[in-house]
Amino acid sequence: MADTTTRPADTYSPLYFLASLGAGGLAVTFFMYLMFWVPHEGRPVPTFEDISAAFATGGLPMQTAIIVAVLGIAFFTVLNVKSLIWNFGALAAFKKTDRYAELRNSNAETTLLAAPLATAMTINAMFIVGLVFVPRLWNVIEYLFPLALIAFLGLGVWAFRTIGDFLGRVLTQGGVFDVTAHNSFAQLLPAFAISMVAVGLAAPAAMSGNTLTVGLSLVLSTFFGFAAITYTVVAAITAFNSMLHHGTARESGPTLMVIVPILTVLGIMFMRQTHGLHTSFGAEETDGETMVFLARLLTVQILFLLLGMVVLRRQGYFTDYVFGSKTSPGSYALVCPGVALSVMLQFFINKGLVAAGVIGEFGIAYWVLTGIALASQFAMIGLVLRLNRQHFGKAPQRATMPAE
Repeated sequence: MADTTTRPADTYSPLYFLASLGAGGLAVTFFMYLMFWVPHEGRPVPTFEDISAAFATGGLPMQTAIIVAVLGIAFFTVLNVKSLIWNFGALAAFKKTDRYAELRNSNAETTLLAAPLATAMTINAMFIVGLVFVPRLWNVIEYLFPLALIAFLGLGVWAFRTIGDFLGRVLTQGGVFDVTAHNSFAQLLPAFAISMVAVGLAAPAAMSGNTLTVGLSLVLSTFFGFAAITYTVVAAITAFNSMLHHGTARESGPTLMVIVPILTVLGIMFMRQTHGLHTSFGAEETDGETMVFLARLLTVQILFLLLGMVVLRRQGYFTDYVFGSKTSPGSYALVCPGVALSVMLQFFINKGLVAAGVIGEFGIAYWVLTGIALASQFAMIGLVLRLNRQHFGKAPQRATMPAE
């Protein structure tokens, strides 16, 4: 008899960085309340002063929304940072093991891209925290944009070096890439990481008033954004071919929906770029064009969500890995699509339908559609808390029979 008291997370995988990513994404979903419900005239995003004024002058619904948003941002940002720190410590220990050497010589080498992906999300979360909790931050915001560009550019270099190690190995040494194990969208993780860098680089384009800063933001975010698109197309086509031949890898089933967060992130990048082109270079785009652009992205997202749900239900993934006793670090990939859908719906409703005059702001149709976004958000909150208990909760002491 052997005594087993280890948690699933003690058998480390770089995919546990997705736990940090999911928490950071949930912080963003709460910021959407402030982004679209709190007035912020003259600024593209709400600041501490805007939020304080809305709380002081608003009614009970506004005050309740602000309290929920602020508490949600604080809680999930703390969880995001805590998980990121734990992951870097666990990764450092993991690098000293034989399992790490095996990972570096397998298809799973690309899971290392989860580290820059989660780090980029944490930087975004920290920026949100600054806007919400730091008074007069907007007075010095122009000094922060160059630092943000440097930080995200550094993450981009890190991501490209990791991708280069992987592609350099598999494209120069024949037979080292297992095509039969390419039967999922797991290889789209590098594209997701690059797209997260791209949206971070695009932030100054939407918020800066300095032409040089906006120009650098536009060029750098375009480079990383289209690099992400190129990688997505190539990896998705080859993976789909493998899935048609070998079926979808059961533990990697959630990756079928990774297209959803990639499109949300790239969609926000393009909207940030459009805003920068308008404010700094006089380019115009109508609200109707924005609505149709977001509708196209949302359509593709829904299609991949439906595809993913069909496969996961047929494989019994939720029964075993979410509500059952089995665990897989890849389960955290389920959080990203739900979070991304919630954020995309908020943009589609507010920047698309409301801005174009299709529905009225805060009317019945508005709250029915917003209710879908909120339902997706709270479902992902429940999923994150459930997965954290499964993977990081104190493991019960149990006896196991030795393998025969």
